[in-house]
Amino acid sequence: MPTAFVAGATGYTGREVVRALRAAGVRTVAHVRPDSVHAGEWRARFEALGAEVDLTPWDGPAMAAALARVRPTIVFALLGTTRRRARAAASHGASESYASVDYGLTRLLLEAAVTSGARPRFVYLSAAGVHEGTRNAYLAARARLERDLRASGLPFVVARPPLVTGPDREEPRPLERAAALVSDAALSVAALLGARRLAARWRSITGAALAAALVRLALDPGAEGRVVEGDGLR
Repeated sequence: MPTAFVAGATGYTGREVVRALRAAGVRTVAHVRPDSVHAGEWRARFEALGAEVDLTPWDGPAMAAALARVRPTIVFALLGTTRRRARAAASHGASESYASVDYGLTRLLLEAAVTSGARPRFVYLSAAGVHEGTRNAYLAARARLERDLRASGLPFVVARPPLVTGPDREEPRPLERAAALVSDAALSVAALLGARRLAARWRSITGAALAAALVRLALDPGAEGRVVEGDGLR
């Protein structure tokens, strides 16, 4: 039976990945930051789904030891921050940036997976528009991680979804939802004019729909080594 370790389990997509994995009967270990003020709530929520909860700190040797203990066949890397959280962290003297979280913590997880000896399939949540040489800090962090992942020797799947949003977000993001509605409407018109592939690639996707695709790809032997764009995540 496969075993999945989900890093970023408390995020919008991560919590849906945990739910989808358990619905598929996969042994699931959901990682929660031990210093989270909501750790107890997340433990109760995930255990109600039949998942296990791991509270390993974000430390390289500790994470490698955790993965060596769990022996996952799949590791989901669903980590990321936002400009809003980065600004909030900076106001308290902390560092939370695309470089430190989106790249740094995912790189730590990747190194831990390599050194653990478990050799799991590494399912990485990247982003649409990632390419080498980009000057966008958000995309550059993911391009760098994709490069490291290919060099790691681990089996992998990379997903590059478009905007991930939906009315089911617990954190209200009215501007994000408004932008998605406008963009999706324009893409619907483009599809009617024949640009169906373009519309499928860039139309926004909900966390639940993305999670279903990630779990499907994680469990598909034929998906190894694939980079999947938005139209492959529907």
